[in-house]
Amino acid sequence: MSKSNIILGIDTGGTYTDAAVIDAGIHRILASAKSITTKGNLALGVGGAMKAAVDKLAGSVKPGDIRLVCVSTTLATNAVVEGHGNAAGVILIGFDDAMAAKTGIANAFPGIPIARIAGGHDHNGDAVRPLDVAALTSAIETMSPQVTAFAIASAFAVRNNAHETAARDLIAKMTGKPVTVSSELSNALDAPRRALTALLNARLISRITHLIEAVRAAMDDLGIKGGLMVVKGDGTLASAETVALRPIETVLSGPAASLVGAKWLAGCDDFILSDIGGTTTDVAILAGGRPMVAPQGAEVGGWRTMVKAIDVKTIGLGGDSEVQLDGLGKLIIGPQRAVPVALLAARYPVTEELLDADLAETDGGSMLGKFLVRPFGDKGGASAGVTEREAEILARIGDGPVPLRRVAVSSAAQRTVASLRRKGLLQYCCFTPSDSALVLGLQDNWPASAAVKAARLMARFRMMKMPDDSETQDFCRDVWHKTVSLSARIILETAMGPKDKASAAWDAVCDGNGRVGLARISLSPSVPIVAVGGPAKVYYEEVARRLDCEVIFAPFCDVANAVGAAAGQVADKVTLSVEGDGNGAFRIHGDGGTHLFGSGTMALAEALKIAEAQALSQARARGAVDPKVTISVEKNLLPDARDDDGLLTALITAEAIGQPAG
Repeated sequence: MSKSNIILGIDTGGTYTDAAVIDAGIHRILASAKSITTKGNLALGVGGAMKAAVDKLAGSVKPGDIRLVCVSTTLATNAVVEGHGNAAGVILIGFDDAMAAKTGIANAFPGIPIARIAGGHDHNGDAVRPLDVAALTSAIETMSPQVTAFAIASAFAVRNNAHETAARDLIAKMTGKPVTVSSELSNALDAPRRALTALLNARLISRITHLIEAVRAAMDDLGIKGGLMVVKGDGTLASAETVALRPIETVLSGPAASLVGAKWLAGCDDFILSDIGGTTTDVAILAGGRPMVAPQGAEVGGWRTMVKAIDVKTIGLGGDSEVQLDGLGKLIIGPQRAVPVALLAARYPVTEELLDADLAETDGGSMLGKFLVRPFGDKGGASAGVTEREAEILARIGDGPVPLRRVAVSSAAQRTVASLRRKGLLQYCCFTPSDSALVLGLQDNWPASAAVKAARLMARFRMMKMPDDSETQDFCRDVWHKTVSLSARIILETAMGPKDKASAAWDAVCDGNGRVGLARISLSPSVPIVAVGGPAKVYYEEVARRLDCEVIFAPFCDVANAVGAAAGQVADKVTLSVEGDGNGAFRIHGDGGTHLFGSGTMALAEALKIAEAQALSQARARGAVDPKVTISVEKNLLPDARDDDGLLTALITAEAIGQPAG
């Protein structure tokens, strides 16, 4: 065992924080542990998981031997899926009406402060008009009291980011608040989508900052002196300092880490990954040992971002998804996450008494068995950025759970509760698939008695009468069956594409019937499924039966994300383009602005040098040790071209990869 190879991986999910200590040199897991994620004070859950893992280490390994701590997280993914985030202001420079509407920001985030400022550049990087500094100053003064961060996007900023940079500097000088610049997140030309990506990033900054602070505090408490890195959405690592400014890059960090971890644990190069957690199910493909990367950027919660990430399908389906009933009694699972009633009872035993009171209640209907509680770890102090009505609701939520029916007593109160949930200041607790699994004996991590009572309340509402034990079990089997069916469906959609997902054949296979009329139906992936995540074994043995395929449950699959975080590498990719105008002028476009040349050969040679230098610089800035660069070039020449002076376009991609620094 080489102590220079000992790495601690952490994954902070919506329900659990996982930790795993590996020896990367001998490909061995030394210890693993779990702790409940405490959203009100992340340091408690993070520190608990890290300490539990460190305490399991053999005596020959000490905390001081850990040279590196690597973190993956679903916090950003879950925030985007659930529509959570901090208040941010948007500055759009050089956007016309159509461009502003195309961002979708105003519809997605009603009431968000948006200012359109004159300025911007054209496709050659030349200024269309000067930046209106007076209007920008006025907008900053108006927005600053309402927001915690700013997002800036300017037309053709990837060709010339001078106006974005000027706006960023002015905001920093006037407010000192974090600023996200769209051209620093993506080099793509689609300004509206860059604006949306910048906004999502700005809304996430404080969440990732709190996580990094929590991990550093736990490292100090445990005596771990190594470096700290964070997993990005493409499965690579970056220094914590870099990620703190670009938290959007951690969207899909969790599933990216689990893909790396699944390969490390299962030893396979070709498989479909299914990572089922508390909030989401993430499905991705590993082909030839390499993760498939989304060429157009990560899509999460209906948003197509411009962040490089693995090509993953993410749906709001997990062990802790909210279980609802529509007007006809049909089950709806997700996409919102809730605290399972059984978990609530494990932390607050009074929950059992509240459930008994709800069972004795004849009025209340759909609100029975549902509770509100402050985020785990929250001490209940005053919260900034809340309205007077929100403060009144928060004041009614003390140190323990409160029945929803006692708080959401009107439509206005229900809207206020929803707003507090979006802000992450309240947790909603109700019956979930995890509760149904407890009732059915498929897991045993929390008190089953609370889950049974919550199930009885749900079944009573569905049946309009008090169910007996058998009927309560049947209701829980329906929830389990629905969760399996949805899981099988996302696997098929990943393997086959969405074209036939509404067909009777898909329904028959995913529902476990296997028949349509007199026809026997079978649809199976051609590669194994590697199932990871805490609830994986609860559902995926049945998924394997319905899809008639191999499912691999690798050892330590319940902490695959943490293992993947520890096993990651640092990488950074730079893409530049060279464009010829057909008349002897050639322009290099990239992060460094636009460069003009009179020779295609010279432009291409300079672009290669710039791409290599930028890739090396960025990889080192992200924490890579001695990175190596590979470069690829795609050329399009004019029909009669004899050499690179006949270049029409060229795309230069440089990727630098290195081991993480300790």
